[in-house]
Amino acid sequence: MTNIAFIGLGHMGGPMAANLVKAGHTVTGFDVAPPALEAARTNGVVVAATGPDAAAGADVVITMLLSGQQVLDVYRGGLLAAAKPGTLFIDSSTIDVDSARAARELAISAGHRGMDAPVSGGVVGAEAGTLTFMVGADEADFAAAEPLLSIMGGRVVHCGGSGAGQAAKICNNMILGISMIAVSEAFVLGEKLGLSNQALFDVSSTASGQCWALTTNCPVPGPVPASPANREYQPGFAGALMAKDLGLALAALESTGTDGRLGTMAADIYRHFADEGGAGLDFSGIINAIRERSADNSQGAAS
Repeated sequence: MTNIAFIGLGHMGGPMAANLVKAGHTVTGFDVAPPALEAARTNGVVVAATGPDAAAGADVVITMLLSGQQVLDVYRGGLLAAAKPGTLFIDSSTIDVDSARAARELAISAGHRGMDAPVSGGVVGAEAGTLTFMVGADEADFAAAEPLLSIMGGRVVHCGGSGAGQAAKICNNMILGISMIAVSEAFVLGEKLGLSNQALFDVSSTASGQCWALTTNCPVPGPVPASPANREYQPGFAGALMAKDLGLALAALESTGTDGRLGTMAADIYRHFADEGGAGLDFSGIINAIRERSADNSQGAAS
């Protein structure tokens, strides 16, 4: 049994912490949102009054926060100081590579160990314990963390040293964002050409257009009953989070001089989607924005 502190018990962190409790570990958690704390308590998490209180005495501290700045602020704001020497800090937030490396350096400077381990799989994967972990760590820290990560995830990939997990996450979500836009555009085009959504799905799901955005998170109701499209686009993986992740990808494209025209366009498309009412919807709801723009274009062409 491992004593684990879990900081950030929201839509992702809450279920992840609950799965650690189910596996027999002692989890002490903290979140700034009272409803998240209450849900965690219901799932067997010991609720602490503050993040540092949760970290005191823990063998492992896991953070699941919204931004790199939040991670660094929490680390500097008492989390590292409260932990006993040699504590393993695992950050599962999705943040920029530089912040991930800076967080690890802060942990090491404070006498601890640190690693980045962002996840893919959304709320469904967090609840089912089937997340994919992308880990940036040295070999010894990865070996220490892998048994715990395997409880929360169906696949744990050691991507390299510090920051490599975040690099993999940024690249993966750029693929996902671009793919969802392409799938959504194809369905809207199919509708305009008189093709049923089911027919297009039946073809593309077993042909060269097959991808996760189509077969698991299909943006139209019907073909994939578990997709958010069948729940009025309740997330899932929210549009605001996709906009954030593509913003990270855009910054990485620019800083490395990578010619990423589709990634750049996807970041712009999802930023507008989030700003114009899609922030709280599943990112597959982008299809509705595409439909609306297509309708406007049709009216313009007709006139």
